[in-house]
Amino acid sequence: MTKAKLAFLGLGVMGYPMAGHLQKTGYEVTVYNRTTEKAVRWTTEYGGNHAPTPADAVRDADIVFACVGNDDDVRAITLGADGAFGAMKKGAVFVDHTTASASLARELDALAQTAGLHFLDAPVSGGQAGAENGQLTIMVGGAKTTFEKTDPILHCYARKTKLLGGAGSGQLAKMVNQICIAGLVQALSEGINFAEAAGLDAAAVIDVISKGAAQSWQMENRAQTMIDDQFDFGFAVDWMRKDLDIVLAEARQNGAALPVTTLVNDYYKEIQQSGGARYDTSSLITRLRTDK
Repeated sequence: MTKAKLAFLGLGVMGYPMAGHLQKTGYEVTVYNRTTEKAVRWTTEYGGNHAPTPADAVRDADIVFACVGNDDDVRAITLGADGAFGAMKKGAVFVDHTTASASLARELDALAQTAGLHFLDAPVSGGQAGAENGQLTIMVGGAKTTFEKTDPILHCYARKTKLLGGAGSGQLAKMVNQICIAGLVQALSEGINFAEAAGLDAAAVIDVISKGAAQSWQMENRAQTMIDDQFDFGFAVDWMRKDLDIVLAEARQNGAALPVTTLVNDYYKEIQQSGGARYDTSSLITRLRTDK
């Protein structure tokens, strides 16, 4: 059976290795990136092809994947000048891995249907390391038949995929993910800071409690770097602020109470303003140490 032709739009810290996994698995991939030099570097490293515009990248593709920055970036590559939606062939699938708003996902799904295309909103979790290691978790919204067609390819860089409902459901699930992470990182920050203030060996405390009910991915992967004042591990404060702003806007629409998320979003804003915009999200602990 002939393998599907693929396109990948956006070669940031996530998209670059994700597209690489597709090419290494044996698919024919054409990439587009706003900065052409990065697309050239990608083809030098992985093979495949690069195109100067989204439209040029997607013309022959059966499935188009995208991972860009925000709602405006998604609009630009889909609906803007030389956008993908105007050039994709009938029946092709557009899979958006960007963390964006659920309302945009619903809008693009409707426009895709009108154009004879298929759309999945499929934000990812797992960070840069998950993308590089092909171990992402993908939350998906869209039609079941479209998901089933695309799912085997998603597993080129995913360890877990799940269809959660119609268009927008993937983005809503990613919002739940970010809500949980915000609370976990703040709690871990307070726990480590408390241990240090109490004169305990924070690393030893983490070692023992990580084997009990307090265990989490954040504790296993970020506690020691937080203790060591190292905050250069992938997902940046700027990106988390963007995501939490989307979460809080959705909560204003659906009436969900998010008191802790609101507070943590304000804490991240403080870190941005103090020069930590590019720190990773575990940098919440820096606020507590500054306050001592």
